[in-house]
Amino acid sequence: MVCQSIKSGFECAFMSKKGCGFNGGRCHPIIDKCEGCAKIIECPTGTYCMVYPDPASKWAIGGCPMASHTQREKEATQKINPLKASKRSHR
Repeated sequence: MVCQSIKSGFECAFMSKKGCGFNGGRCHPIIDKCEGCAKIIECPTGTYCMVYPDPASKWAIGGCPMASHTQREKEATQKINPLKASKRSHR
């Protein structure tokens, strides 16, 4: 449904006929780590994230998975079993 409280005019998954169903009944503003993201919207009441109603909780666990302004580091490469690798090379 379209938000009727904080982000007026934007789609919100937490909005219902009874009002905002998110914790506290309203979205939380972005934090400093969110600056520069493409998913930020400017509203008369402040600056908010289009995806998450509480962006601080996403950054608390290590990083926002939807952040468009940061690059994720690749995970460590998979270890290769030398015995299997040698058998593959002889084919």
